[in-house]
Amino acid sequence: MTFNASDVLLPYQKRWIADDSPLKIAEKSRRTGLTWAEASDAALTASLRKVDGGSDHFYIGTTKEMAREFIDACAMWAKAFNAAASDIGEEVVKDEDKDILTFVINFASGFKIKALSSNPSNIRGMQGNVTIDEAAFHERLDELLKAVTPLRSWGGKIRLISTHNGIDNLFNQLIQESRAEKKDYRIHTITLDDACDDGLYRRICQVRGLDWSPDAEADWKEGLLRNTATRDDALEEYYCVPKNGSGAYIPRSLRERAARGPCVVLRFTGTPEFSAMPEGQRRIDMQDWLETVVQPELDKLPPHLRHCLGEDFARNGDLTVFAPVTVNENTTRTVPFLVELSNVPFKQQEQALFYICDRLPRRDGIKLDARGNGQYLAEQAAERYGTEVEQVQLSVPYYRENMPRFRAAFEDDEIILPKHEDIITDLGAIQLYRGVPGIDDARTTGTDGRKRHG
Repeated sequence: MTFNASDVLLPYQKRWIADDSPLKIAEKSRRTGLTWAEASDAALTASLRKVDGGSDHFYIGTTKEMAREFIDACAMWAKAFNAAASDIGEEVVKDEDKDILTFVINFASGFKIKALSSNPSNIRGMQGNVTIDEAAFHERLDELLKAVTPLRSWGGKIRLISTHNGIDNLFNQLIQESRAEKKDYRIHTITLDDACDDGLYRRICQVRGLDWSPDAEADWKEGLLRNTATRDDALEEYYCVPKNGSGAYIPRSLRERAARGPCVVLRFTGTPEFSAMPEGQRRIDMQDWLETVVQPELDKLPPHLRHCLGEDFARNGDLTVFAPVTVNENTTRTVPFLVELSNVPFKQQEQALFYICDRLPRRDGIKLDARGNGQYLAEQAAERYGTEVEQVQLSVPYYRENMPRFRAAFEDDEIILPKHEDIITDLGAIQLYRGVPGIDDARTTGTDGRKRHG
């Protein structure tokens, strides 16, 4: 990233503003200036005529001080945009049994920016865009969302901005359900590293008149983390990792419920003698196994349904696993059988993959593990099948984005697996690490006595 000192907004702030989604969430590190950027969007929108997309904007924070800070930022942006706007005014709003002083800016367009308390009743009957700041810390976020969501029916937009406040918090649940495609919020993740990659610390140095250097930035970040009470607190405050997460990501009860299909696991183990054979002889032996053992299962696949395939690669020690998937008419997924290869040379893994993929009815996608040595097989498949192949680089961001959808398939009974103890156990290797799902490196012993991992 090239830091441009003349730009007012940093790239992650620009991306947030440019996202015009009706529903969006920012899970963020502390003090990244995202609310300040949100104020610029609010000021610009309120300054426009209705025909140009203008509207009222309502800000809901957790304290009066937050409200004043946001309104001050909006006033600054309005001046920068040369937008005709009033000075900051004060209004008294009835809030249950007490009067609440709130802040408002009126624009020549006829629209306004107004700060409201977090009492859900205050937003009812209004129309416009809504920003709920530090959403994870609102005691009645559920009631607040219930009150603001109907604003969407006339074009209102809802923005939730917050650091995390625990894994069981509604804010985190909304993020997980959105990533599982159960809700429609667009998610922006801004960790301390993300913000610094986009120039946050350079901007701090620019404003404070300090000299920037990579070492100074590293020391600054280390100081923030070191002086947070606990490591888990630091991860939550600066790296978007909600606290209190540990243990199996998919409960065994859900794994057992999904494992209700026929117990079909097809295994090929390469012996030292097999690996030492000339490649041509290995090809003959593998072809014989594929035709004898795998082909009968391929013949059972319904020809009128779409099929896809997923793969986890290994060369020594662990297993390479091919998982064909049938997409049923009701859109549920069935894994009709698994193929497990142990200690099999690259060329014969390629042979097995191509044999299966070539015979999948209405083939509609192939996802392959492209890490390390798996890259070879993924590249060979991409040459053969083109854009059907997705070469997957597993990483923390990938797990964070995709695991919620995977777990949702178990929760909603949308996936059927072979009823086999090893499969149920393997899926238990998906663990929560500080609130983020990932694969445990630990090994288990399968029913065949061989080592396995998730």
